[in-house]
Amino acid sequence: MGRPGGAATTVGAIAAGTAVAAAVAAVATTVVFARRVVTPEPVRRDDVRILSADPHRGEVVLAASDETRMRGSYGLWFERDAGHARVGEVLREAAGTVTRRVEGVDFGRLDRARSGRMSGWVHLGPWEITPDYEDVVVPTPLGPAPAWLVPAHRDGAVSTDWIIQVHGRGAKRHEGLRAVEPAREAGWTTLLISFRNDGEAPASTDRRYGLGGTEWADVVAAVAYARERGASRIVLMGWSMGGAISLQAALRSEEVREPLVGIILDSPAIDWVDILRFQGRALGMPAGLGSAVAHLLGEPWSGGLTGLAAPVDVADLDPVARADEFTVPMLLMHSVDDGFVPIDGSRRFAEARPDLIRFEVFEGARHTKLANHDPERWRALVGGWLGSMRATPEAAPAADA
Repeated sequence: MGRPGGAATTVGAIAAGTAVAAAVAAVATTVVFARRVVTPEPVRRDDVRILSADPHRGEVVLAASDETRMRGSYGLWFERDAGHARVGEVLREAAGTVTRRVEGVDFGRLDRARSGRMSGWVHLGPWEITPDYEDVVVPTPLGPAPAWLVPAHRDGAVSTDWIIQVHGRGAKRHEGLRAVEPAREAGWTTLLISFRNDGEAPASTDRRYGLGGTEWADVVAAVAYARERGASRIVLMGWSMGGAISLQAALRSEEVREPLVGIILDSPAIDWVDILRFQGRALGMPAGLGSAVAHLLGEPWSGGLTGLAAPVDVADLDPVARADEFTVPMLLMHSVDDGFVPIDGSRRFAEARPDLIRFEVFEGARHTKLANHDPERWRALVGGWLGSMRATPEAAPAADA
């Protein structure tokens, strides 16, 4: 005969063991996600299935998804960046497939490819926009970082109004090439920079992203370089995490604030806790994971788990909490259908400083692909805003213009 209460004890032990196992799994998931957030990917993951391609006919058939259905023209990197093509509008959509126009194949065998990823970069370099550019090097705290300089001219001389392009997480300086033409037309010289751990600039000792909390120092270096080359008035333009980097540079450096006359933000990372929660949900991870990851990144003892040389306190990176410290006008553009960085942080930032921030909401565009989705509107916004800055250098463009 069994011992009295034995069954209940066994059930309790099983329940306790299950709870412990669940807790261990949650901790492990948090650590894995935290490392993923701050670890650069040498090669971006292919997330698009290429079903067939006929470059001679000018068509490629992709598995249907929100990314492959996007309106506009895009870069298509394929086979882990072994090849690059340019794809145009959707030609037709059938059961589970999207057929897009192939505008050209730069390198690689698209007809043999089986996987790829859609990119907002259509241009591979400034030489595709203008022969008037320079390969330059920006001296940063970690060493020389490559950059592209595309001058604009006024009255026969290089414009002293400069816009510095700061790309996002997992991207490169190519990301800002979309803004070169509207900037030049408005009379602004463009400097497209690289920054630590992006695969082009020198790496930090831990080879980890600081989510803006370390990279801002490279923007300070870019501003110093621009001023040495004659820049008198500077606008920062940040894409995704580049937006967070640009805002931190403006908040933390007097050397940046002194010549700074404006900031442009495209799909910016404003609220990292919100972003982590959003991405955790998108990956089907447990509720509350984003908050747990944010907490882990900020703990001084977590470096052995995340690989960070110093903790990243995401609360310190929240520009909304320091909104009253900004003094220059901003153009802020974000899509409600971003799919990667939720628009909520941008809304809160715009609401905190309606006197400085012109907030432009897009629909249908995916993350940092506003210029691809609606090029006419995007170019008019960027070029018009920069033109207003040139015409009235001491005045902010109206928030509701």
